[in-house]
Amino acid sequence: MNKSLLLYPLILLVFGLGMYVAIQRGSALDTSRITHHASRIAPQTAAMQPSSGVGPSASLLANLRQNFEDPLTRLFVQLILIVLAARVCGSLMHKAGQPAVIGEMIAGILLGPSLMGWLWPGFFQLVFPPASLGTLRMLSQIGVCLFMFVIGMELDVAQLKHQARTAVFVSQVSILFPYLLGVLASLWLFPSLAAPGTTFLAFALFIGISMSITAFPVLARILEERGLTKTALGSTALACAATDDVTAWTVLAFVVAIVKAGGLAPAVLSIVLVLLFVAVMLFWIKPRVPRWLGHAALESSAPGKGIMAAVVVFIFACAFVTDMIGIHALFGSFLAGVAMPSQGELRNSLRVRLEHFSSVFLLPLFFAFTGLRTQIGLLQEPAGWLICLALIAVATVGKLGGSMLAARMTGINWVDSFALGALMNTRGLVELIALNIGYDLGILSPPIFTMLVLMALVTTGMTGPLLGLSDHLRARHALRAKLI
Repeated sequence: MNKSLLLYPLILLVFGLGMYVAIQRGSALDTSRITHHASRIAPQTAAMQPSSGVGPSASLLANLRQNFEDPLTRLFVQLILIVLAARVCGSLMHKAGQPAVIGEMIAGILLGPSLMGWLWPGFFQLVFPPASLGTLRMLSQIGVCLFMFVIGMELDVAQLKHQARTAVFVSQVSILFPYLLGVLASLWLFPSLAAPGTTFLAFALFIGISMSITAFPVLARILEERGLTKTALGSTALACAATDDVTAWTVLAFVVAIVKAGGLAPAVLSIVLVLLFVAVMLFWIKPRVPRWLGHAALESSAPGKGIMAAVVVFIFACAFVTDMIGIHALFGSFLAGVAMPSQGELRNSLRVRLEHFSSVFLLPLFFAFTGLRTQIGLLQEPAGWLICLALIAVATVGKLGGSMLAARMTGINWVDSFALGALMNTRGLVELIALNIGYDLGILSPPIFTMLVLMALVTTGMTGPLLGLSDHLRARHALRAKLI
């Protein structure tokens, strides 16, 4: 110990002397090199250099700004702002009795040109320049793929079989009726709000999709928060929403195939290929996954790194296949979730791990990227706001009204039918995913995209108050029956 204490100063001395000699020799090399280059610089160039008036603080600020413009540094700032805004707005909405996802959607809009770009344009352009959005888009797409995988895992096929009659009838009516209203509304919207170069068929099909989607994950969270999951209404709503999701994503896959193929024959080929892929996933891969993973992995509540790596590779491989077919990577991720085994603890463990990571970090990036595309300033004219209100009304009448009438026809009482319609009218994140697909394909213009984003926010926010109204009506009906 004493020897070490004596040797350490000696080592530092040798190190210091060596550094001094090397730097002195290097300085001589610098001097000769600078002299050589200075002789090649024109006198007028030297005259252009500022000789005075720039203090150390100005130089420091210039260096800081230059460092901030580094892509990685800017990405860190973007991530910090996005995650903080999503958590704060989500917490506020949760305290107000609304799903946290509404607050996260609002946070994305607040960070975009609708608020930050309007109040503080200089800072907005500094933090979110157009050249930096490509990285955000890629990260957000990965988050959405993981989210769709979780949705696929949450699909309970046994529950769908148990309530097949009600689920299939209500879900199909809740898609067909608003879809038809959306296509009819497209006759009015297409001339002024379709993106340049798009066809009426593509535009009408996407407007129909935007009217008919139900956000199964948001609906499930609402039922869980209200303690309705195990009730008859809750189980019926989950079955209907799951069937609705499967149908809506199937229709959306066909629509994307038609739009991306650019013709009937390529679209038919894409559809045939995706149907073949679905058949392989459901009837060949899904039965074999439990054997491939092994009994120990299925029953483990903490899967190892090898299992997690295999699952992630499986998700991205399925996403790659559907993207290559010409549908969208999200459909492959969804099918990967459906193909996961339902027995054991593995599914729940994967859901918790992937959902927490994607919902806290990656999905807020998707909301922010959507918010950067949402320009509420485009609706300055009264006509724009009237069209937006009309779209909200058509979407609500089509989805809530269609679901309520279909549920009543299956024998459910009026109050529960109304509550089921309110739940099916929830759109949330799934709607934003579909809208971004339409925007990326060049079908939706910025104004109609903004209107449909606001429609998704309003219809999702309506769910809580409408369920409260149904509870009031149910209690009032029970009291009246008791008095009679």
